[in-house]
Amino acid sequence: MEKYYQHLVGEAGTDEAGRGCLAGPVTAAAVILPKDFHEPLLNDSKLLSHNKREHLKPLIEANALSYAVSFVDQTTIDEINILNASIMAMLQAIEALKEQPTFIIVDGNQFKAYKNVPHACIVKGDRKYESIAAASILAKTYRDSYMERIHEEYPVYNWRKNKGYPTKEHREAILKYGITKYHRKSFRLLPEQLELEL
Repeated sequence: MEKYYQHLVGEAGTDEAGRGCLAGPVTAAAVILPKDFHEPLLNDSKLLSHNKREHLKPLIEANALSYAVSFVDQTTIDEINILNASIMAMLQAIEALKEQPTFIIVDGNQFKAYKNVPHACIVKGDRKYESIAAASILAKTYRDSYMERIHEEYPVYNWRKNKGYPTKEHREAILKYGITKYHRKSFRLLPEQLELEL
């Protein structure tokens, strides 16, 4: 895994989590790592176990030159669509960094310029660059914690386990109990053959 795309101190990596979920926010993180940081376990959060992500989270937070996490809620997702909400979350995370990045590397292929800071979009960047991988881990762990908290409010959907993703169990609960204030009404919450009154 590469440390820098441009080999600039202050290069920030950014990524999001929760884009494909039926409920809850989309969450993004931005991370600036120091040149001497190296952690062999660092990888795309989707390729890591829960325990490995939880092990890496405090290491990233303790060693990063700067990091920030941002949430964009389901109401905003419904208003501006998930792509725009994902980009908004990443931009908000970058804005919250305690130092202005010199360059931004983004996981994926779409982004909107942040101020006058140059950026590059990198498909599967969370498997190629350490700062994007670190951002993916923070976004995932912070979002998972959020979903575990709201699970206590609506335990029938089992968000503690599925984190809002469209599992069979989650969709069966939607069919049986309807939707909550956390569900994304602009998403297809049930397969086409089933109808849900919103």
